[in-house]
Amino acid sequence: MQSLSVVILAAGQGKRMKSALPKVLHDVAGKPMLSHVIDRANALSPQIITIVYGHAGEAVRAAFAHNNTLTWTEQSPQLGTGHAVLQAMSGAARTTDVTLVLYGDVPLVSVATLKTLVDDAATNKLAWLTMNVSNPKGLGRIVRDTNGRVREIVEDKDANDEQRKITEINTGFLACPTAWLARWLPMLGRNNAQGEYYLTDILKLAVDEGLTVDTHSPQHEWEITGVNSRDQLAALERTYQMEIAKNLMEAGVTLRDPSRIDVRGTLVCGEDVVIDINCIFEGSVALGQGVLIGAQCILRDCQIGEGTRILPFTMIDSATIGMNARIGPYARIRPGSTLADDVHIGNFVEVKASAIGDGSKANHLSYIGDTTVGKNVNVGAGTITCNYDGANKHRTVIEDNVHIGSDVQLVAPVTVHAGATVAAGTTIWKDVPANTLALNEKTQLAKTGWQRPKKPEKK
Repeated sequence: MQSLSVVILAAGQGKRMKSALPKVLHDVAGKPMLSHVIDRANALSPQIITIVYGHAGEAVRAAFAHNNTLTWTEQSPQLGTGHAVLQAMSGAARTTDVTLVLYGDVPLVSVATLKTLVDDAATNKLAWLTMNVSNPKGLGRIVRDTNGRVREIVEDKDANDEQRKITEINTGFLACPTAWLARWLPMLGRNNAQGEYYLTDILKLAVDEGLTVDTHSPQHEWEITGVNSRDQLAALERTYQMEIAKNLMEAGVTLRDPSRIDVRGTLVCGEDVVIDINCIFEGSVALGQGVLIGAQCILRDCQIGEGTRILPFTMIDSATIGMNARIGPYARIRPGSTLADDVHIGNFVEVKASAIGDGSKANHLSYIGDTTVGKNVNVGAGTITCNYDGANKHRTVIEDNVHIGSDVQLVAPVTVHAGATVAAGTTIWKDVPANTLALNEKTQLAKTGWQRPKKPEKK
């Protein structure tokens, strides 16, 4: 098996972004562009990934401080792409068989496209990614001879009028034997309009040595689309989201409007899932068969069982929900919560770090936190589990078949045993025995002659 080194160029300043944040740290689909590129590199099982950083480089490194598998090389001063790759060609990178060059601001190139380059380079060829585009302005052109063989790459600023008519452009992605790259990089010159060391000049060196140069094209143009401005970032985001939407629909998902969905992670759906407009899916989300997601919902790191309905304006974060449940509208399910089958959580109900058993319901205006709820429990409107004493969290236990009336406060730690009923307006601070009625005794008075206070008249 050929050993692989990946070099990712991420030193650009990105002036057109007009941002203090380094360009490669701007998000596409919920994570930095550079993170997308690293993920694709890792999918190829390389021996080493070297990231060449420059502008605001410490911020870039800090963003990936959790990843100790990366090698970092600073490019200072920044003298072009050839100079950048030269900085990376040291140590372990030189011992590999093949080197692949990627770009931190071109985040969506597919693994399949990159594998094609790497596999070709492993047969002692210079493999280059090119593409015919309708508007090649500003891009390097692929110059071929009359037999169709690649001769050189000419940058737009250095091209003549005839060369600017060429529509086949250089994407910058390449793979070749590492020994060849190590030999060529010190040979590059700066005799060009930019006064930089162009990585593209190695193609001419390969041709002059009589070596084989193969070109490949990606399946989609968006794979080679880079980001230099906010509008390009937004356009690439929507292109990517539309691609996700297309794949979801091909898998049997109904999207009410494919242009209004955002997947910022992974979304796995069973058949006949229906997703309404303006929903956001973050992290890892799985929706079972026949799930309905209403408009304006946000789901993060959660699993939803088949047949469940998530009604509009609901947020679910790091939770598991069973089958045939009904959640929302305007509900919030917070981290650490597990809702079983046939659970109903209604409007303006918040559930946090709680387990709710089969068939239980909390339909209106309630807070259930740090609570274990059994089966077939009814939680009335305005119920609050008072789980925090100002220093520590305490747990409430509500056993099976309990009925809790409206406007009840359960002061944890406390247990309401099976079959008990808690009357409306009751504060519970002691355990309630099974099959009893719990209430706070009180007297209702009606005072005659009482006058409601009035505000003084304005002068």
